[in-house]
Amino acid sequence: MVREIREQPDVLRRLLDSGAPRIQEVARQVAARAPRFVLLTARGTSDNAALYAKYLLEIQLGLPCGLASMSTTTAYGARPDLRDVLVITVSQSGGSPDLVASTKAAREAGAITLAVTNNPDSPLAAVSEHHIDIMAGPEKALPATKTYTASLLALYLFVEGLRGGDGSAAAVLPDLAAALIARQDEVRTLASRYRFAERMVITSRGYGYPTAKEAALKLMETSYIPALSYSGADLLHGPLAMVDNISPVIAVVTDGRGGLALQPVLDRLRGRGADLVVIGPQAQVDAASAGFVLPTAGVAEEVQPVLEILPLQLLAYEVTIARGQDPDAPRALAKVTETR
Repeated sequence: MVREIREQPDVLRRLLDSGAPRIQEVARQVAARAPRFVLLTARGTSDNAALYAKYLLEIQLGLPCGLASMSTTTAYGARPDLRDVLVITVSQSGGSPDLVASTKAAREAGAITLAVTNNPDSPLAAVSEHHIDIMAGPEKALPATKTYTASLLALYLFVEGLRGGDGSAAAVLPDLAAALIARQDEVRTLASRYRFAERMVITSRGYGYPTAKEAALKLMETSYIPALSYSGADLLHGPLAMVDNISPVIAVVTDGRGGLALQPVLDRLRGRGADLVVIGPQAQVDAASAGFVLPTAGVAEEVQPVLEILPLQLLAYEVTIARGQDPDAPRALAKVTETR
């Protein structure tokens, strides 16, 4: 797991240097079809990448999006009218039967289908009209790390292509990612706070919300700590009641409008005496119990999630090691999950 975390700067650089032209071409072909709606289909870590794409598409393009419920097709046999709908299926392996079946059904129902995978020879790529290879290389660890950030970057470049942008905001990511990963000792110190944690809450808003969900998933599948992820807005609608002065809360504070929207939530958390750790800008970390400063000055808000998740991946790894468990062999999990 840690080796693949450290590969991410090179993966991001490779995707920018070698993958971007192909992604631009796919975006050009899809844009020519003028989709009226987008459905995003995924499971697990890829589902969090798809949620990031939903924010991008709705904010950058004003294109309405939804997250697909695959069982309506695979279990109930529904056949909705998907003419002029873009269906984007995100999958590291491209091998899960429900993803393949629902994408095939969507194409038969008239959808424009796009698979975003780390395996161009996968069954999912074969049934999709278009395919984007995230070019992350073989991922052997069960917890997905480099395929997540590569999926985020590929989806960002695709959306940029749809709107005629050049994706230049992503150029800073490989070097900043390398600098963040080099700060693993800071994360190890932070991890000591959670060695005996019985539960954790992770919150964010806007572009940072998929990061909160992915961080919670990484902590649960590696350290087995129940980690609950909430939009800051949803946290105030009830779950805030479970937060007290012994409840660890991690807030992912994006530098931009999402961070501003999260500010009232941070104030409420501090008011309840929560053990609040912030992943974000220096000023927000200074106002919390502890944190990890992200180099977000001058970085576009929409690409910050690629950086935000890196210290949280390391945190999941370090917490797991501190608890005497093996992050490379989470119990009951397989690399390809064959849901139907």
